[in-house]
Amino acid sequence: MSGKKHAKMRCKVAYLMPPPTGTPDWNRHPWKEISSQLIQNYMGEKPDHFPRTEVKIAYDGTALNLIFRVSDRYVRAVATGFHGNVWEDSCVEFFFTPGSDLSRGYFNLETNCGGTLLFHFHPGDGRDRIIIPENDCRRIKIVHSLPPRVDPEIDEPITWSVAYKIPVALLKKYCQVTVPSPKAEWRANFYKCADKSSHPHWLTWAPVDFPKPNFHLPQFFGTLEF
Repeated sequence: MSGKKHAKMRCKVAYLMPPPTGTPDWNRHPWKEISSQLIQNYMGEKPDHFPRTEVKIAYDGTALNLIFRVSDRYVRAVATGFHGNVWEDSCVEFFFTPGSDLSRGYFNLETNCGGTLLFHFHPGDGRDRIIIPENDCRRIKIVHSLPPRVDPEIDEPITWSVAYKIPVALLKKYCQVTVPSPKAEWRANFYKCADKSSHPHWLTWAPVDFPKPNFHLPQFFGTLEF
């Protein structure tokens, strides 16, 4: 299946003024007015645990705002500190190119259920990834409904949320950015994983046509429409 077919996955990004207040409350204003996207595809074998995962996305004059809600089980958060192995925990991820041209490269922003952040940039020219310095990572405001560490694993049903704000000015330090505005487009995918939980899974918003779990395939990104 071609990347062009996957690009047909499209998400309309709402404009909010004032922007979200930083609450992880899915049903609170202004989040409750925004429609959600369901992360319902999977990579690898179909998992026996398939948590319902939704994301809402909005923008304002200076930033991109996201909130994830996961109806989950077998939840863990062990990674601590920036750039830890958050993908091994109960984790939600946002991979994106800040424009329609994938040759610019892409960012991967990953947060576990306890709000621990990993943030990298992968240049489109084949250079090695850039690990975003901690001072820049701190500019991303994150709020989360669970404590920073969840250990032992919670095996009972639980719903958790993570919300964050990404300043557009921060992204401009690393690549060319199409500023969010009406009719602008970015390429992106949303993911949910839990590699080292007792019930691992690899879920995607836009389908990824690859024989084993691998989120680093920007050719399968869908489109964000501002």
